[in-house]
Amino acid sequence: MGRSRWATPLDAIFLMGETPETLMHVASLLHFTYPEGVRRTTFLRQLVNDLRAAPIESPWFYRLQTRTLMRQPLHRWVEDSEFDIDYHVRHSALPSPGGERELGVLVSRLHSNQLDFRRPPWEMHVIEGLSGNRFAIYTKIHHSLVDGFTGMRILQRGLATTPDDLEHPFFFSTRKPPRPEGARREADPVGDVTSILRTLASSVGTTPSVLKALVETQVGRGRTPTKAVTSYQAPDSILNSRTGRSRRFATQEYDLGRLRAVAKARKATLNDVLMAICAGGLRRWLDDLDALPERPLIAFIPVNVRPPESEGGGNAVGATLVSLATDIEDPLERLSAITASSRAAKARMRGMSADAVMAYSALLLAPAGLQVAKAMSGLPGPAPHTLNVCISNVPGPKEHLYLRGARLEATYPVSIPGHSMALNITAHSYAGTLDLGFIGDREALPHLQRLAVRTGEALEELEAAVAGLD
Repeated sequence: MGRSRWATPLDAIFLMGETPETLMHVASLLHFTYPEGVRRTTFLRQLVNDLRAAPIESPWFYRLQTRTLMRQPLHRWVEDSEFDIDYHVRHSALPSPGGERELGVLVSRLHSNQLDFRRPPWEMHVIEGLSGNRFAIYTKIHHSLVDGFTGMRILQRGLATTPDDLEHPFFFSTRKPPRPEGARREADPVGDVTSILRTLASSVGTTPSVLKALVETQVGRGRTPTKAVTSYQAPDSILNSRTGRSRRFATQEYDLGRLRAVAKARKATLNDVLMAICAGGLRRWLDDLDALPERPLIAFIPVNVRPPESEGGGNAVGATLVSLATDIEDPLERLSAITASSRAAKARMRGMSADAVMAYSALLLAPAGLQVAKAMSGLPGPAPHTLNVCISNVPGPKEHLYLRGARLEATYPVSIPGHSMALNITAHSYAGTLDLGFIGDREALPHLQRLAVRTGEALEELEAAVAGLD
């Protein structure tokens, strides 16, 4: 009998949420520059051959045992005895010379396709034909296998730190490094029955403190956007539409130094500034569409709950809600309101264990199920909303990385929109830049690239406002 593992409860949630219209896979789009002196076609052909000949490590050879019963609470991963690497590693090409628009169209199409659960749920697409001496790799993986934090750790382990390292193992060929001495033990990436029971027991023990924090959030808050956000504060917007089967994808890249300078000047965090430029971009973009709500949009913010020494694996993530203050016109006042809302949200979780954070997050976001049900039903009339958009920031490597001598230039995340949250904005930091991926539903959200442009304008507006204070 082959190897097998149980899925954790959080992993099972992502499997239960999988439908043809709510695709629960995450992805990354990596831009590379060819090594000097190579023939592009020959280089990529050899790269694909090397990928298909490489060994496969856990969990990349696991498939679901009960793939036809996605909505059951317990799932088991089993080794795919007929694993076919040619199916998972694919070679694609754009009409040369392909630009960002053509690449975005291809990624939008690839991200709209559901993964095949008869096989291990991941794919890797090597894409040639880009202009500017570049090629790209788009890799998508079901969220039941990894979260964003784990994805970045996998990225770092699967790439070399120098261009001379031409034998570095690919991400699916790397084994998880040994746990540092004295570090906290984590559950297996795809779980087991013992870890499931241990997690449930630990969560039960956190109930009193979690309920106290939840009551303080829901009942004790004030009426301004500078307090902790409740579960029923979000306005109705086009972002809360029902999603279809097709996606739109857009990208933007910023120098991290620009955001840090604003953060330092305003005593804010980098995440606060990221939310502020997204808020400014959303305010302008929705106003262009005559669809800006009077009340501020509410962002769903994922929170990594792993210890600092963690190498990732499976899913270990909480979440909170933050006001984006999109009702405030002045960019500095808007940033201040976002900073205050973010601090209030963090204060509610301060001192909680990882299990308590996840339990608190689940209870805080539980009412979102009502807005999802309304979006799916298509029924008219008002309904309480918990959130409007997801904004996530995943820290990445600070130095340049390489793949068989090709330098990695950018890492754009491609995440998950869903019913009543038709837009997801995820950022990856890499080698001094912040790379943003905007993924949205094609029918619900027109002109997504314009939103990406509007965030750039919002950053320039913030910088000008900060400079005006000097």
